[in-house]
Amino acid sequence: MNSSSGSAAGPSSGSGDGSAPRRNSKRPKYSKFTQQELPACKPILTPKWVISVFTLVGVIFVPIGIAALMASNNVVEIVDRYDTECIPANMTGDKVAYIQNDDIIKTCTRNLTVPKDMDQPIYVYYQLDNFYQNHRRYVKSRNDAQLKDADQANKTSGCDPEKTTKDGSPIVPCGLIAWSLFNDTYNFTLGNKNLSVNKNGISWKSDRDHKFGKDVFPKNFQNGILRGGASLDSNKPLNEQEDLIVWMRTAALPTFRKLYGKIHQDLKANDIIMVTLENNYNTYSFNGKKKLVLSTSSWLGGKNDFLGIAYLTIGGLCFFLATAFTVVYLVKPRKLGDPSYLSWNRNPSGH
Repeated sequence: MNSSSGSAAGPSSGSGDGSAPRRNSKRPKYSKFTQQELPACKPILTPKWVISVFTLVGVIFVPIGIAALMASNNVVEIVDRYDTECIPANMTGDKVAYIQNDDIIKTCTRNLTVPKDMDQPIYVYYQLDNFYQNHRRYVKSRNDAQLKDADQANKTSGCDPEKTTKDGSPIVPCGLIAWSLFNDTYNFTLGNKNLSVNKNGISWKSDRDHKFGKDVFPKNFQNGILRGGASLDSNKPLNEQEDLIVWMRTAALPTFRKLYGKIHQDLKANDIIMVTLENNYNTYSFNGKKKLVLSTSSWLGGKNDFLGIAYLTIGGLCFFLATAFTVVYLVKPRKLGDPSYLSWNRNPSGH
């Protein structure tokens, strides 16, 4: 009898402590963090707030747009496309044959008139159109380790198809980017005086210090049958060949400008600059364009109306919306609901 009554208490004897409560629910323990009930800023977009924000944005953006547009308009720029003008009359029908014929003199003279006073420094750029430096195979055709370390001179991986000469000797610098280095030259004359072009400091200092080695010298460069562009001075290290450094920083768009040099002399309105150039670079094979650009600068950089127009457009749009909302609010006002009924303004129940 006693044993029977003892077995009747079996369900509570297996846990070791029959009085311990058991948790049957999978509901997590309540906390404001897990239930996303921490204090937070939840603004209510009333008409007054919306009108005030749009007005504030307009007040800020419009003056910035006007200042940016005025700065851009103060930049004096001379742009001269010369690739079509520097071809002999008898060769206009076959431009590719003209540019590939080394026996034809490529010297050309252009006269540029200064439209307004240009204060030094005057930046000299060359502009190329329809040249896709951002093409995947073109961008990859280089070896950064070779450019900055003389011990890696024989490393030409990734430089196809300009990696070695016919006898297998490595090309330094290798790759299509270096091989296609721009090789037109410009000389400027004002009256009877030459305008010197300073080519020092035209590249990024970080590139000269970290990407191109001071102990790396050109070797076997442009020695192939097909010449791509300019040659390099084999006695100068790569970190001093700034035309190459500027060219090797590839452009993202098919129309781009690259800095050729700087003129440290003021030019007056109506001055006539005579440019003697060598039209060597082949853009005719791919219907490209070549332009010579002389430009001053402002606190925003070169001439670019887009930034000012963008700020003025956004500011004007905000003013328009603020005015429209104000008219609607005054003509046909709408009564707001009671914010106390919003879910986050009510005390959670059951906790």
